[in-house]
Amino acid sequence: MSEIENNSENRESVNFIQKIINEDLAKGTYGNRVQTRFPPEPNGYLHVGHAKSICLNYGLAKKNNGIFNLRFDDTNPTKEDDSFVESIIKDVKWLCPDWEERIFFASNYFEKMYEYAVELIKKSLAFVDDLSADEIREYRGTLTEPGKESPWRNRSIEENLELFEKMKNGEFKNGKKVLRAKIDMASPNINMRDPVIYRILHESHHNTGDKWCIYPMYDYAHPIEDAIEGITHSICTLEFEDHRPFYDWLLSNLEDFKTAPTKQIEFAKLFLTKTMMGKRYLKKMVEEGYVDGWDDPRMPTVAALRRRGYTPEAINNFCEAIGVSKAQSVVDIAMLEHAVRDDLSLKAERTMAVLDPIKLIITNYPEDQVEYMETENNPDNPEMGTRMVPFCREIYIEREDFMEVPPKKYFRLFPGNEVRLRNAYFVRCEDFVKDENGNVTEVHCTYDPETRSGSGFTGRKVKGTLHWVSARHCQDAEVRLYDYMMEDQDYDKTNFLEKLNPNSKVVLKNCKVEPSIKEKNVGERFQFLRHGYFIIDQDSNDSHLVFNRIVSLKSSYK
Repeated sequence: MSEIENNSENRESVNFIQKIINEDLAKGTYGNRVQTRFPPEPNGYLHVGHAKSICLNYGLAKKNNGIFNLRFDDTNPTKEDDSFVESIIKDVKWLCPDWEERIFFASNYFEKMYEYAVELIKKSLAFVDDLSADEIREYRGTLTEPGKESPWRNRSIEENLELFEKMKNGEFKNGKKVLRAKIDMASPNINMRDPVIYRILHESHHNTGDKWCIYPMYDYAHPIEDAIEGITHSICTLEFEDHRPFYDWLLSNLEDFKTAPTKQIEFAKLFLTKTMMGKRYLKKMVEEGYVDGWDDPRMPTVAALRRRGYTPEAINNFCEAIGVSKAQSVVDIAMLEHAVRDDLSLKAERTMAVLDPIKLIITNYPEDQVEYMETENNPDNPEMGTRMVPFCREIYIEREDFMEVPPKKYFRLFPGNEVRLRNAYFVRCEDFVKDENGNVTEVHCTYDPETRSGSGFTGRKVKGTLHWVSARHCQDAEVRLYDYMMEDQDYDKTNFLEKLNPNSKVVLKNCKVEPSIKEKNVGERFQFLRHGYFIIDQDSNDSHLVFNRIVSLKSSYK
C-alpha cells in the first residue's frame, strides 16, 4: 500500500461530513438517500481547490451508494460562457471516470424560482424595493449596529406582486428595483438583513437567451436548486457558513421543501504553498499574458494539471490524504507532487533522454555496428516488460556527466576515469575536443567489449552509471521544465504579480530521446532516468516532439 493511500485510510474515520451522513442514514432523515452535487459558476476554469470539492462530493456519493450531480450555477449572465461549461464538464469527467453523467443548470429552474419568489411575496416574506445599491448598503448597518428598514418594506402584497411582474416583463431599467426577502434588519447576521434575492439585468444569458431580464441572486438560487434536485447534503466551503441561516430560512418558508430540507455543511478550502488559487487572479494572469492560457502547465487549473501530466488518481489520492476539516490551513505543494510520483512510479515507462547533450565517441567500437540492448520498461513493475535500445559508436550523454577537471567525489566521466553506460558497456575517457570558445563538443572514450551488461560480466566495479541515447537513432525533442508559479510563499493577493517565479518555465530545444518514443502518443507519460516524470504535450506532431516535465524525481515531502 502506498503512503498516500495509507494516509487516506487513517483520515477516513475522522471525516466529520461522513459522520453527519451516517447519523442521517441511521435516522432515515432522507429515506436512506445520499445525494451530493458540485455547483460551479461557469465563469472560468476549475482549479485544484475545486478538484478537492469534486472529489469530496463524488467520493461521498459513491461511498454511500448515492448520486452525484454536476450543476452549473449560471445566474449571472454577464460573466458566464459556454466555453467554461465545456471545460468544467471535461474536468469533472476526467476526475470522476466512473461517474454516471448527471448535468444540470440553475437557469433551467428560473421559472420555478420566480414562482417561489411570488410565494414569498404572498406570504409577506418578500418585497420590491426602490432603494439603490448604495442606499441598500447604507441601510444595512454594520457588525455592531443594526440596519434600518427600507421605506418600501411595507408595501402591500398586491403592489409587490404587480411590481415584481413588471420587473419580469422588462418595464424597469437595471438597478431601478430589486426584490428583497423580508426577515430582520436587526439580525446580528448581516446576511439576514433583508437580503436582495432578485435584481434587474437586461443581459442575454448563455442558456436562456433573452427570455429573462431579472435574475436570482446566488444565495436565493442555490438552496432552491439543491432542493429541486433532491440534494441531501449541500457541501460548501467555509465562506458560506454565515449564509447558512438564510439557506435554512428560505427552505423552511417554501411549502415544497419544508419536509427534510437539504442540509448545508461547510468545510475548509484547499490552499497550496507557492500557488495562486483565486479565480479572478488566475483570469488576470491569462488575460494579461503572464501565462499561455488557462491550461498553461504552470497554472493550478484542472486543465493545466491534466496537460502537465498529473493523473486523476493522484489528485483523488491527494484529496483523500489531506482530509476534510473545519480548520483553514495551507497544504505544502510538495504533498501533491508526492502523490503524483507515488501514482506514476508503477505506471510510467522508464526511458533515457538527454536534455543537454554532448557527443561521446567510442573510438574502438566498429563504425557500422549496431547492437540492441535489452532494458526493463519499469524495474518496479516487471509486468511492463522490456524493450530493445540501439547502441552504436556515437552516442549522446548529459553535458554535466563530463568534467575536464572534476571536484572530489565526482564519479562520472573525466580524463582517465571509467564509468558504466546503462545497459551497455564500461567506457574510459581518453580525450575530448573543444570549440573555439573553449566549450567541450566531443568526449572520446574506449570501451571494453567484455563488460556488456547482462552478459554475465561480474568483474571490476565502477562508481558511475550514465544514461545515453544513440546519436544515429535518437529523436530530437523540445522539453519544457515547469516549476512553481510563485517564487516564494510570502506574498498576498495585492502583490502576487511581483512574486511570480521568473523560472517557472524553462524550454530546452536540443534534447535527444530514445527512438521508441516516436511510436508513442500525446498524453503518454514516462520517467526520464535521473530527470523526472514527463508527458508528451499536445503541441507535438510527427516532426516535432514536445515534453512537459510533470514533476522531478526528488521529493521534499516527508
